[in-house]
Amino acid sequence: MSNFKKRWNIKSNWQVFVIIVVFAITGSTAAYLSKPFLSLFGIVRDTTSGWIYWPLYIILIFPIYQVLLVFFGFVFRQFEFFWAFEKKMLRSMKLGFIADFFDSLKK
Repeated sequence: MSNFKKRWNIKSNWQVFVIIVVFAITGSTAAYLSKPFLSLFGIVRDTTSGWIYWPLYIILIFPIYQVLLVFFGFVFRQFEFFWAFEKKMLRSMKLGFIADFFDSLKK
């Protein structure tokens, strides 16, 4: 637990618990929401080849997860932590311009 606190600059065990809960809720919700989102485009498991459906489903989870992570971070009052986490992740994927754009909106 102390490794998490030091690595993430977290002050209390309660905050670690809340952050882990946010990660869990976000992952489950992203997986749950991906199916109806695909069906909006007519891509349903029963009528689409598994070779098409499953890669699209997995790829779609990623952006939904990113948005929900910041949203649930806000709901659980950990927005600063998750926004910093999101910016670090975007920059590591060479998509830092997205984080920079949203940071420029705050000014």
